[in-house]
Amino acid sequence: MNLRNKARMASEILKCGEDKVWLDPEQTEEISKAITKADIRRLIKRGYIKKKKVNEQSRGRARKILKQKMKGRRKGRGSKKGKKLSTTTKKKEWIKTVRPLREMLKKLRESEKITRSEYRKLYLMVKGGRFRNKAHLNLYIKENLKK
Repeated sequence: MNLRNKARMASEILKCGEDKVWLDPEQTEEISKAITKADIRRLIKRGYIKKKKVNEQSRGRARKILKQKMKGRRKGRGSKKGKKLSTTTKKKEWIKTVRPLREMLKKLRESEKITRSEYRKLYLMVKGGRFRNKAHLNLYIKENLKK
């Protein structure tokens, strides 16, 4: 008995592929009598036609690897990605730019060239990586804060 057309109609109703449609092998007679989509919907309600579960990717292996990493395994040279000192150099570069900017802001605040509220605003901007260097910060202050 060819039920391919029934599976096609069911796949349209269930919004899935034909391979994901399950037809009850014990109810083939009932299914073969169905002609219209309304008949197929009735069979779906009865449970003779169902949508198979989507086959998802197993995380079993991923969990196993994570467990090993938590123990400190799998962290050798061969597991590293990126430059040799990528993380440490990035942090050092960050420190080299941020510290002088913060120092400059403190001096400007002490000499009362900027107010406390302006200082706070600029401090957060420095933290957010808004300025490349002192000259860039000075330019911003001249353009935006001085009247």
